[in-house]
Amino acid sequence: MAQKDVNEGLEKSALLLLTLGANESAEVLKHLSPREVQKLGTAMARMTPQPRDRVEKMLEELQMHAARGSHIEPDEESIRIMLTKALGDERAANLISRVLQGSDTAGIESLKWLDAATAADLIKNEHPQIIATILVHLEFDHAGEILRHFTERQRNDVLLRIATLDGVQPTALKELNEALTRVLSGSAQTKKTAMGGTRHAAEILNFVGSAAETAILDNVREYDPDLAQRILDEMFVFENLLDVDDRGIQVILREVQSDQLVIALKGAAPEMREKVFKNMSSRAAEMLKEDLESKGPVRLSEVEASQKEILKIARRLSEEGQIMLGGKGGEDAFV
Repeated sequence: MAQKDVNEGLEKSALLLLTLGANESAEVLKHLSPREVQKLGTAMARMTPQPRDRVEKMLEELQMHAARGSHIEPDEESIRIMLTKALGDERAANLISRVLQGSDTAGIESLKWLDAATAADLIKNEHPQIIATILVHLEFDHAGEILRHFTERQRNDVLLRIATLDGVQPTALKELNEALTRVLSGSAQTKKTAMGGTRHAAEILNFVGSAAETAILDNVREYDPDLAQRILDEMFVFENLLDVDDRGIQVILREVQSDQLVIALKGAAPEMREKVFKNMSSRAAEMLKEDLESKGPVRLSEVEASQKEILKIARRLSEEGQIMLGGKGGEDAFV
C-alpha cells in the first residue's frame, strides 16, 4: 500500500473519531493497540478544521453528527477525554503528553511501525544517549526487542542511560530528530517531557529476555549497586503474581486464554501453579493439571511470551483499579 493511501486512511479514521465524539470514539479506541491509538491521537491533534461537505462525502452515515456545525474542529480537551475513557487515567496520561506535544517526536514516528531488527539497524550507530532518548519514546516491548539486537556492551550502556535519565529536554528531542534525518517543525516545548528513570528502565528490561536482563543488571550493579536494586524493585515478573491476593488472581484468570495459561505454567515454579489451581474450580483445576501433564516440551521463548502476555493483562487490570499488584518491594503495593 502506498504511503499516500496509508496517510489518507489515517486521516479519514481520525476524522471519523472526531465526528463520533468522545464517548463513542472511546469505545472504538478500546479495541486498538497502544501504537494504533497513539497514531490516531496524533492525527487528531494535528488535524485542521474540516468543512462539512467533506465529512458528508466520506461519512454519509454520520450526516446527523456532521450537520451540527459547519466544521469538525478538534480540540485538546475532547481528545484527552476520549483517550482517558478508552485507556484509563494512568495509561492515557503519558500517551496524551506525547500526541499533544506537537512535532517534537515526529522523527521517531517511523520507528514505531518498523520491526525491531530494522529499527535496531537504523539507530545502532548513533550515540548511546540518542538511542536511549529514542527508546524511551517507544512501547516497552518494542524497546526491549530492539535492545536484543544490540551488542552486550551497547545494551548495557543504553539501559544505564535510560535508568539515569530524568527527562528529555527540547534540545535532546531536536537532536533525536536530526539523528533520524527528520526536520522539526513547530515551536519548541518549554517544558521537558517526563521520560526515562528506573521505572522506565525496569519496564523495558521486562521484555529483553532473561539472559540479557541478567547481563544488563550485572553491568548496572557494577556502576551503581543502589541503582540496580531500584530497577529490580520496579520490575514485575511472573513470579510476582505470587504476591497478588486470591481475588486478584481470580480476576486475572478470567481474562487469560486456557492454552496461554498452560504454556505459561509449564515454566512456572510449583508454588505459582498451586496458587493458580486453588483459585479455580475443582473441575477447572483438574482439567488444567491434565493439560499440563499431556503438554509436550515447550520452548523457553514460548513460555516467556505467554507469561509476558499474562503480565500485560495483570498490569492493565491494576491500572484499571481492579486488582492490586505487589512487586519485589515487599509490603509496598501499588495499583
